[in-house]
Amino acid sequence: MGMKTTLRTRARQWWRQEIRPILILAVILFSIRSSLADWNDVPSGSMNPTIIEGDRVFVNKLAYDLKVPFTTWHIAQWANPQRGDIVVFYSPHDGTRLVKRVVGLPGDTVELQNEQLVINGKAVEYAALNMEISGQLPDVEQQHSIFATELLPSHSHAVMAIPGIPAKRTYGPVTVPAGHYFMMGDNRDNSFDSRYFGMVERREIVGKATDVVWSLNKNDYWLPRSGRFFRRLDANNSN
Repeated sequence: MGMKTTLRTRARQWWRQEIRPILILAVILFSIRSSLADWNDVPSGSMNPTIIEGDRVFVNKLAYDLKVPFTTWHIAQWANPQRGDIVVFYSPHDGTRLVKRVVGLPGDTVELQNEQLVINGKAVEYAALNMEISGQLPDVEQQHSIFATELLPSHSHAVMAIPGIPAKRTYGPVTVPAGHYFMMGDNRDNSFDSRYFGMVERREIVGKATDVVWSLNKNDYWLPRSGRFFRRLDANNSN
């Protein structure tokens, strides 16, 4: 009995002194990631040239609202995504977390005419893109792509097209329902977005992507791209 009592006593001490503090810390840290801030790895090129494969982006989960940890339930809401914001959301297709740009707001009519975006009947204008931005991509992508600056109302950003692959270059018009958003990738010809899976509900938006935390080049033995560390995503604009 004495040995069993000693083992139980040691087990309780081990639980109180070692395991319980670690579990409490883990719950706190995961709750912070769930409700306040997080990061998102980017495995695909759908947001090229703004976000490149291998980037890890910071997600501000307090940009628009406060959610119950580990859920999409809103405790409070103080803002809504704006046109041009880069957001992280759960895909209505399969629930995967995606990173795309908000193009259409609730009530907007969105259309694509041979790569040109049309919002509420007005064609969006385009300008030349700073070559420093497109120059971050591999040479083969630069050679087979067309780059431009898309001058969204109140926001401009880089876009690219790849003429040699099949894509939805003409789409719509569609009207964005209340409480929903139309998302598109900046890599217009290589992005699985609202043209394919439809509008995204407001409650499925996780937060706003604001910065590249760090970046690894998968085409160069995963070496770091130090020039992209702690880079504001807005810095990729041509303005």
